[in-house]
Amino acid sequence: MSMKLQPLMILGTGSDVGKSVVAAAFCRIFRQDGYTPAPFKAQNMALNSFATPEGLEIGRAQAMQAEAAGIPCHTDMNPVLLKPTADHMCQVVLNGKPIGNRSAYEYFNGDGRAELWQAATSAFDRLQDQFNPIVLEGAGSISELNLWDRDIVNLPMGEYAHAACILVADIDRGGVFGSLYGSIMLLPDHYRKLVKGIIINKFRGDMRLFEDGRKMIEELCGIPVLGVIPHFMDIKLDEEDSVMLTQKSRSAAKGKVNVAVVLLRHMSNFTDFNALESDERINLYYVSEPEQLAEADAIIVPGTKNTIADLLDLRSRGLAAAIIAHHQAGKSVVGICGGFQMMGRTISDPLGVEAGILEVPGLAILPVDTVMEAEKVTRQVEFRFRGGEERCTGYEIHMGRTTGSPQSVNTLADGTVDGCWLSNGCYGTYMHGIFDNRSVVDALVAPFTNQKSAAQSYACFKEQEYDKLADHFRRNLDMERVYETMRQ
Repeated sequence: MSMKLQPLMILGTGSDVGKSVVAAAFCRIFRQDGYTPAPFKAQNMALNSFATPEGLEIGRAQAMQAEAAGIPCHTDMNPVLLKPTADHMCQVVLNGKPIGNRSAYEYFNGDGRAELWQAATSAFDRLQDQFNPIVLEGAGSISELNLWDRDIVNLPMGEYAHAACILVADIDRGGVFGSLYGSIMLLPDHYRKLVKGIIINKFRGDMRLFEDGRKMIEELCGIPVLGVIPHFMDIKLDEEDSVMLTQKSRSAAKGKVNVAVVLLRHMSNFTDFNALESDERINLYYVSEPEQLAEADAIIVPGTKNTIADLLDLRSRGLAAAIIAHHQAGKSVVGICGGFQMMGRTISDPLGVEAGILEVPGLAILPVDTVMEAEKVTRQVEFRFRGGEERCTGYEIHMGRTTGSPQSVNTLADGTVDGCWLSNGCYGTYMHGIFDNRSVVDALVAPFTNQKSAAQSYACFKEQEYDKLADHFRRNLDMERVYETMRQ
């Protein structure tokens, strides 16, 4: 049996420095080394979420990290999830269930910190009893001075967990010396002592040229640099932060099936399309202008945290008209979750779940109507796509009920049905992760190519990517020193 280790906490000098990926790498490394790791993030703000086996909701990053650890995801891994619904509003999900919408000001200046802190520490304690070690992830920067008195996710959580904390900095964005030194020097002594190591992430170029820099950082900060991780593009992982969308393709390509995903202001669960991105037959690209749809073979309208607002935005940008014209020209249009709702005749919101607008007309591509309801559906499901033989898997996260479909898309294991099927090139579904199933992808590209995919299942592909990630970090980390910090 592996010895008990201190928890490991991954903190950052800022947002998007790679904390989630670093935490996933450690989850896979510890699993490979015979431990039973589990991820934990006390509070997460993200539009990408996932349904647990129990039918509850957590951040997608923790679900990905649980996959890397080789365990089912659970709400204890992310007890507080904030899902932005508008510029200044978010839905608060506590222990997997929504408890209402709050403005950013209400959330961060309200008197609910004690309740959220209790939920976070209780969740951590339950994980700590079952797994070894816990890999905690912080949020944003550790040095947001104005948020310290209400922080439940960074160093207060590290202190509670008695964690060995590692600070991650992104050298690719520049200013790595200032960001590291400033972050550490701003900490009060009792927090500074928790930081046991530094990881320099996303390094480009000849590593030998940074040896002096590494020593300077150690001398300045008085903390060892445990590794310098080269930037990589060849390892494909589920991203959580929508900032990653800025790095995605924006144009069609010759010789491929061009699948265009419409960029929505409140777009959620864009990990739905990672499997398409890894298919050698497909060029997946993201569009924000009507002209970009001209060369698309298929259009996907994705999920959103605010269906009505995003539908109105599509109309104002001319994208709604372009999608309708694409459909009328006999080309493929597929809607996922909120995108499915948009493709119907009407969307009603009598309870004000999303906004103050009671009803809006949809794109009228599918003969269905949607009513927003207070109760959120969150569940993992097995299904058969169009009655096929493949046993498919996916998950649902939505607050609407859609009716009127003459033909369904999916038949679930319990005999219920999902979605609206109009034709081979036109359908809508509530099923997130539907394209992780090979038969669904084959049906999408069938009208445009006879080429068969030589790829393995997407689940096997992801397992290989986690192993590649672990290998990449092992080559560039001093794992012995990491373990030493966790045995003190």
